[in-house]
Amino acid sequence: MEQNVEIRRLLDVMPASSRMTTKIISKPEQAKVIEATFPLLWNQDRPIYINFDFWGRLTKSQRDLLLLQKVSWLTGVKWFKPDIYQGVVLLGLLAGLIESSQSDAVGVAVAGGLSAIAAFRIWRSNKSSESELNADAAAIKIAQRRGYSEAEAAQHLLSAIEAVAKIEGRSGLNFTELIRCQNLRAIAGLSPVGIPEFFNAE
Repeated sequence: MEQNVEIRRLLDVMPASSRMTTKIISKPEQAKVIEATFPLLWNQDRPIYINFDFWGRLTKSQRDLLLLQKVSWLTGVKWFKPDIYQGVVLLGLLAGLIESSQSDAVGVAVAGGLSAIAAFRIWRSNKSSESELNADAAAIKIAQRRGYSEAEAAQHLLSAIEAVAKIEGRSGLNFTELIRCQNLRAIAGLSPVGIPEFFNAE
């Protein structure tokens, strides 16, 4: 596989709105096929790292859906949106600035603690099974604009998740991947059983 050609192709597959911030970077030393780190508040760049030696073992459709899922997960992380936890982070930071200007060490510690707790809650919610399921759904919608049917896109993503585990030498899928696969089987029409409602209402 010609790496630069594939990167250009993947950029075309991506939604136009993601191309400015999402960068595809070759990382041959990584053990994972594709990886993206949680995007921090102060970092506008959202890199996706690909081991192209592993990547070439997947079909084109599997690669398309894996990339779209990762892009959807990255763009789904919102630090600033109307939410109680984002409000607590901002209030905590503001209170911390006010208290520090008044040299109140206890007030700074309390305000900083509140911000840290709320920021952790935001991080955790974006690392949950729900965020992965949402990214799967978003990837399937984008894939439909790229010529895939909903069922085809779900099948390709399902087979990609299973193939990645084998390529990476893992003995099986983790809990979140099992939930995702069951949901994708239902979308693809391969199983009448979806996922329990509480996963969507997390």
